[in-house]
Amino acid sequence: MTDSKRPWLKFYEENVPENISYQDLSLFMLFEKAVDRLPDGKAVSFLNGTLSYRQLRGEVDRLASALSKLGVGKGDSVAIQTPNLPQTIIAMLATFKLGGVTVMTNPLYTGPEIEHQWNDAGAKVAIVMDFLYVSRIQPIRDKLPVKHYIVASIPEYLAFPLNLLAPLKLKKASPPMVAKVVESSTVHHFRKLIKNSSGGSNTVDVDMDDVAMLQYTGGTTGVSKGAMLTHKNLSYNAQQVATWGTTIKDGKETWLACLPYFHIYGITVSFLTPLLRAGHVVVVPNPRDIDAMMKAVVKHKVTLMPAVPAMYNAVNRHPDVKKFDLSSIMMCNSGSAPLPVEVLHEFEALTGAKISEGYGLTETSPVTHSNPFNGERKVGSIGIPLPDTDAKIVDPEDGMTEKGIGEEGEILLRGPQVMKGYWKRDDATAEVIKDGWFYSGDLATMDEDGYFRIVGRKKDMILCSGYNVYPDEIDRVLAGHAAVLEAATIGVPDPKRGETVKSFVVLKPGQSATEEELIAHCRENLAAYKIPRMMEFMDDLPKSAALKILRRELRDREIAKAG
Repeated sequence: MTDSKRPWLKFYEENVPENISYQDLSLFMLFEKAVDRLPDGKAVSFLNGTLSYRQLRGEVDRLASALSKLGVGKGDSVAIQTPNLPQTIIAMLATFKLGGVTVMTNPLYTGPEIEHQWNDAGAKVAIVMDFLYVSRIQPIRDKLPVKHYIVASIPEYLAFPLNLLAPLKLKKASPPMVAKVVESSTVHHFRKLIKNSSGGSNTVDVDMDDVAMLQYTGGTTGVSKGAMLTHKNLSYNAQQVATWGTTIKDGKETWLACLPYFHIYGITVSFLTPLLRAGHVVVVPNPRDIDAMMKAVVKHKVTLMPAVPAMYNAVNRHPDVKKFDLSSIMMCNSGSAPLPVEVLHEFEALTGAKISEGYGLTETSPVTHSNPFNGERKVGSIGIPLPDTDAKIVDPEDGMTEKGIGEEGEILLRGPQVMKGYWKRDDATAEVIKDGWFYSGDLATMDEDGYFRIVGRKKDMILCSGYNVYPDEIDRVLAGHAAVLEAATIGVPDPKRGETVKSFVVLKPGQSATEEELIAHCRENLAAYKIPRMMEFMDDLPKSAALKILRRELRDREIAKAG
């Protein structure tokens, strides 16, 4: 593309280059560099526990040695199903050290979802929470490819006295968030395994084009598949993000890791980028626990807070927000969903921070666009492409004809952060990567300055509180109920969640089922955020001449009803 087609370049901040001289650092090398630079600096904090970079390196080395003895080698998949905890970071880094591939798994996933992901990835070892192992994994162990389980517990990296008090509180939670797991030849306790390991495993040489993560996504088709993200994709994207943050100081910043690490947004901006800058990461396990989030900001004087709009809005709406001194926060990223203008202004007024809204996808590692932190910010836009990133708007029908200024079309992306492809899905890869361009499936416009705005989705993906929900998956689950003939699921506008899931159901002749029964059926097969909040029974669903269900008609009707 010529510079005339990159009008955004003139809005780059003074110290942001058009092209970056990248360091070919694998993900473990990113960590090694941080350890060398700041060995006694704070690396990870969780409640009253903190690990320095030197201490974190020791935990990582010993876990890597243990994983190697359990058979993990270069290219092997390791599933990690934990909330944000020190163990999550240790597990990722130990896997990277061995040249393994991480498979980050949502802790909310049910049995069928775990089965699909881990079997598809061929996970050899799984690192899971104790209470998840007992409630979700044990009942389906014979359906999984995993040979060894390493069971983590929330109190493991807490300091006295919380390490003694926490188990009592966690047992009283509903459901309990701690569980007793009996060790065996295939089940190991996380901290005990590390303590009994001598460490000393060698760092495996990896090529920058080797796959580092299989990050599962519905992509543009709604079918769950693993995006192959290489060391180059992720390392370069972290370097792009770090370059964009011109005022970020090496070894001086504290990041709030409230974005879940099973989501690529959380991994890149609140794990890999902090490593690149030898930063201090403060992990928050529950992204809905706003009290814990604000307490962490106050205690550790957090300076950077990447989050999603629902989190910023929850802070704004918290009844005691003015009792917390959040003034240490200087910079914030917002992504995953549109950020309402009033939410942005209210949060900035409360904290004195500045929010830069951006954009990305799982398949792009994820960041492709952002508003400048200290330059021209257009509120309501996703900003401009990062260095070495091209973007254009094309006709969504032919996928080729470029649209003019202000015209809607599909946004295409090109850059070093674009995935290698979908795991074992050459057909799906060919659908979204054509002539070097990634077809995002999102509809957008570009103004005369090169600032982009997302206006809709080409497909029917629903965004609920920052989570991606795919209607086809819910429809398949509903259709699996004995009384259901067919179903169609849509997202309806919701002022708090962005969108809420609503399903329309047609029952088989002579059959009966209540809304409660169908929701209970969904609960057995879907994560909580995917379960329909609303349900409507119909005699027939609207269909095209080709008998394709017309979700658009259902959405239009719901919007009309809402006024």
